[in-house]
Amino acid sequence: MSDSSPLPPVRLHPEAELARAALSTPLLSRAARLARWAGPETRVGAGGGLAEEQLPAAAGLLGLTGDDAAAYASEAWRVAVDAGLVEIVDEEAGTVRAGEELALLTGGSPQDVLTVWLAALETVVADAAVPDLDDLVDALEEGGEVDFSSLDWDPRAEAEFLDGVLGNLYLLTVGEDGPGEGSVPLPALAASMIVPDGMSEPTNDVLEQVSDAMMRLDDCFRALEPVGLVEYQPVDEALMADADEEPAAPVDDIDVSRYGMVRLTPLGVYGLRARLLEAGFEVPTVGELTDKGADVLLDGTARFGRSAARAETEQWLGRREPLAAARELLAAARGADAGAPLRRLRCQQALSLLGPEAEPALREVLDDPELGGLARVWLSERGAAGVPAPSQDMVFWLTVDTLAAQLRAEGNSDELQALVEGLAAQHSGFFAAAWRVEHPATAEVLDAMGRLHPDKKVAKEARKAAFKARSQHGG
Repeated sequence: MSDSSPLPPVRLHPEAELARAALSTPLLSRAARLARWAGPETRVGAGGGLAEEQLPAAAGLLGLTGDDAAAYASEAWRVAVDAGLVEIVDEEAGTVRAGEELALLTGGSPQDVLTVWLAALETVVADAAVPDLDDLVDALEEGGEVDFSSLDWDPRAEAEFLDGVLGNLYLLTVGEDGPGEGSVPLPALAASMIVPDGMSEPTNDVLEQVSDAMMRLDDCFRALEPVGLVEYQPVDEALMADADEEPAAPVDDIDVSRYGMVRLTPLGVYGLRARLLEAGFEVPTVGELTDKGADVLLDGTARFGRSAARAETEQWLGRREPLAAARELLAAARGADAGAPLRRLRCQQALSLLGPEAEPALREVLDDPELGGLARVWLSERGAAGVPAPSQDMVFWLTVDTLAAQLRAEGNSDELQALVEGLAAQHSGFFAAAWRVEHPATAEVLDAMGRLHPDKKVAKEARKAAFKARSQHGG
């Protein structure tokens, strides 16, 4: 995942709601209970880990039982130390006291609580990339160092792999075509990291790598669920009847849920966005532009998907009087730069959310060469009286402007191809007239029509028209 372009905008839940969710996560609540329990008799060993002889008491306090009780108590203690809920007073003596952050969980702001939770999250994510402790013990050399080669495990590569998986899960969750708040099948998430782009039929070797990645991720998400990052349905253990065998990647989606399903929680969305920001990504949120001008709104939403652009625009309009908002939007939509067509398209979409109060602003631009076309469309759609018919030049200019906007927004999409085919079919002389249109994007649009139209004869006409347009404009 490249950090050179902004990620899709995300709708965050209110901080107060997220803080309540953070406080109720099993891991942070356990860590807080241990921090309040710690006292003068509490002892820690090297690295701040709770002394082994005190783990049973800690597990009992937390109501943990079974073979893994001590391990879960140890994990909660480690989170308490790393998140600042517990402070080590004397490393040699192994004494501790309550940390400054402990009081923030009950007396701090929602932002304070979330900051503590983010620290806990970092500890859990780092631990999730570590192999099973039994394997680590087996890999210990005489000097106490871990022989990573015997584990077939590269710490940096494993951490980068998990970061990549979490990044893909974030994109799948917040993306326009993703599941939203639905679950993502574990095989699909594993495949997103393994299967090369453009490979329609994965080879047996690739499928084996996907299966291996699924098992690694099964362990990771089991570890990440208690901190509230995800909701996870593990791989069905019946698929792993033989402990030495990994389940094959499913070939269809009939029983795909048996292979694991993962859902990023609203708290998890907040946490991963914070991590992505820390890593240098541009990660916008819906609502960031409500106090900006219309120019910033139109340019900003130009890179948003449709639903996110609408949500952002609705919030922006909600803070303004309709007529003033319409005038500001129309003024910001003018321009001959490369981004102007998409600004006008976003302007048109924003104006569609306004009622009749905006009508005077649209009538004011009926004679504007750049805005007169979209103004007529808006007025006609609402049955307004006295709307002058557009000239042929205005019709062609608006057509080129709309195609340029679609091209910039979606590239060579199926929707744009259908639009191109429809235009060529409805207007037999379209290309003969289109190359003369005085629009900065005329040649670019005609080139795109030549690429997209499936009929070779029509495509050739489009390319010839593009050549004429460039010659006319000195290109």
